[in-house]
Parts: sequence; structure tokens; C-alpha cells
Amino acid sequence: MANKDPIRVGILFSESGATSTIGLSQLQGALLAVDEINDTGGIDGRELQPVHYDPESNPARYADLTERLIHRDGVNVIFGCYMSSSRKAVIPIIEKWNKLLFYPTLYEGFEYSANVIYTGAAPNQNSVQLAEFITSNFGARVYLIGSDYIYPYESNRIMGELVLQRQGSEKLAECYVPLDATERDFADVMLDIRNKRPDFIFSTVVGDSTAALYRAYADAGFDPKTMPIASLTTSEAEISQMDRGLAAGHYTSAPYFQSIDSDANRHCLANLRRRFGDSCVPNLCWEASYFQMHIFANAMRHAGNDDILTLMPYILGSEFDAPQGRVKIDPTNHHTCLYPRIGRVNSDGQFTIVRQARRSVYPDPYLVTHSLGDWAARLDTLDKLEC
Repeated sequence: MANKDPIRVGILFSESGATSTIGLSQLQGALLAVDEINDTGGIDGRELQPVHYDPESNPARYADLTERLIHRDGVNVIFGCYMSSSRKAVIPIIEKWNKLLFYPTLYEGFEYSANVIYTGAAPNQNSVQLAEFITSNFGARVYLIGSDYIYPYESNRIMGELVLQRQGSEKLAECYVPLDATERDFADVMLDIRNKRPDFIFSTVVGDSTAALYRAYADAGFDPKTMPIASLTTSEAEISQMDRGLAAGHYTSAPYFQSIDSDANRHCLANLRRRFGDSCVPNLCWEASYFQMHIFANAMRHAGNDDILTLMPYILGSEFDAPQGRVKIDPTNHHTCLYPRIGRVNSDGQFTIVRQARRSVYPDPYLVTHSLGDWAARLDTLDKLEC
């Protein structure tokens, strides 16, 4: 008799703490995909059953809950983590027990684990493009600011190196604020920016403190037309926490924005709103969380079970028509082929896409080699996206 027992998967996204807004969106992306899979018969008639805990934006709690999912709940595959500090806390446990983690967040690169599938952007899929675009349009004198943990330190290092390749470049300052930073924590930073007059500010501030950064910038009277904030971490989710228009004119580099004009994206957003109403704010991490669940389900249909040794050959090299375009898991490094885009925040809190890749860009997490290729074509000259 065929096995009809539910397939349990672990989900670790934060509904509370400093990164709860983006964490909730990731949770809803995962649950939307679970619903879609179950509504079409599950996986060979077996229901996909999510086991979710709230890690409260705390890396130590992520680690504890990973142990709980594996040993108490009998889970083999976990979907989760936002901050790199939480991923770093979880990976040793995943590797120790030979389980599988799907990680749906942009990150600093320079990592590989045989037990992780990375579905967020690597530096050659967002930082390289942002550096090219922003220095070409505004200049190469940069002021770097981030939250005080591993991802901003590494991402700022990469951006600094990219910018310094440009003529007339200068890294004016690099500073860090607490994860729970308020507008007061940015007061001295704004004074320093006023004195140093950079061409642009590169922000790797994350979570709730993002809104405080943009408010401090506006209160200082700065103008994004001449000195924008350029970011990898300011998405629709963070903008939803700001006053209307506060982030207008600033830039973000990401593979996904809500404003992508495609049937796949519109269909997915419609399903999302039927499931959650207006409570979810789709963003790059939401989209990765959504499509990675489908990649897992498709692989398991072929594998027949969720043991990592059986499952992995069907994940590596697999493809899926995601809202951003057709993505593919690179079998050589476990990262994902994605579509870099540059968006400028408009007055409605959405992104006007000003540049995008013609084709998916293969992940190069160690930045061994990277090429802008046809990336730099302006949006109004692009043909239909090619996979």
C-alpha cells in the first residue's frame, strides 16, 4: 500500500523581534506554496505538513529550535533563517545530523555547505549590479553603514572593493549601528555624512531600524536626486514601516520586486492576497521562500522520500517558473540562478524597475569571476526576458 502519511517540514521564520516584518513575509511565502502544493494533491497524494516555530529573531533560539525540529518533530528538511547570524547558528546542527536547509535570503557569499540550498542572491547577483549602476549615475565616493552583525560587515567589504575599482572612487567611512537602532542612533552619522558629502550611501541596515535610517536621512534634508541611499536590504517590507513617500527616490538591487510585469508574478500575488488578504508585503525574501518550497516538492515527487541523499540529486539542476523568472539550482555550488534588477522607490512605496538582466545570472558566491555582460542595458531597450 502506498504511503499516505503527511510529509513534515520545518519552518523557522521570525514573527517577533527586530526582523519580524521580513520574517512574517517569508513565513507567508512558504505557507502559500504549501497550500498550492496541497491543493493540487500534495506530493503523490501525501499532504505537506509545516511545523513552524518563532525564533524571535534570535540566533541562539534558531539553533535550539533546529534541534527540536530534528529530534522531537522528526523533520528532515527545514526552510528558514533571515540574518546570516541565524544561518551560521543553524548550519552546524544541520550538518551534524545530515539534514537539509533551504535558505531564502540574500547573503554575503563566501560559503558552501552540502546541506544547504541557497535561494537568495549571492554578491554577484546584486552587489555587482548595484555598484555598476550607482557609480555610473552618481559617482564613486561612498559612505557605508550597516547593522552590527556578520552580513553587513562582509557586504560592506565587498561593496567597498567593487566601488574602489572605479575611477575617482573613495570609501569615506564605514559605521555600524545596533540591530534595534532608533533615529537617535543615526544622528551623529548624518552629521558625518553632511561633512563628508558622499556621492551615495550604501546601506546594509536591516529590520525595524531601516525606517529610522530613512527618517534620519530625510530629517537631515538630504536629497536622493544627488545623494541616494543604495541598498540590498531595503525592500517593500521595510518601506511598509515608513511614512508614505519617505523612501522615494532611493535604490535597491534585488532579483524580485512586486512591480515585475509578468503573468507568473500577477498570478502568485493574486493567490497570496486570497490566502492572506493585505497582511503580507511581498518582497525578495518572500519570493525566494515561496519558490524554494515548490522546488523541494517537485524534487520529492521524483525522489519518493525526503532523505537528503535521495532528494539532493533531484534538487540540483532543477528549475522552476518563479515570479521573478525561471530559476535554476546550480548543481556545482547549491546556489540559484537569478535575475538581478535595480529598483527606484516611487511615491507609492513600490519600486520602479530601472534596469534588469536579460537572462538569469549564474551564482558566483566566491566572486571568482563576474561579468556585467548585457546587464547594463537600460530597461526601455530590453527585449522579453530570456531564461
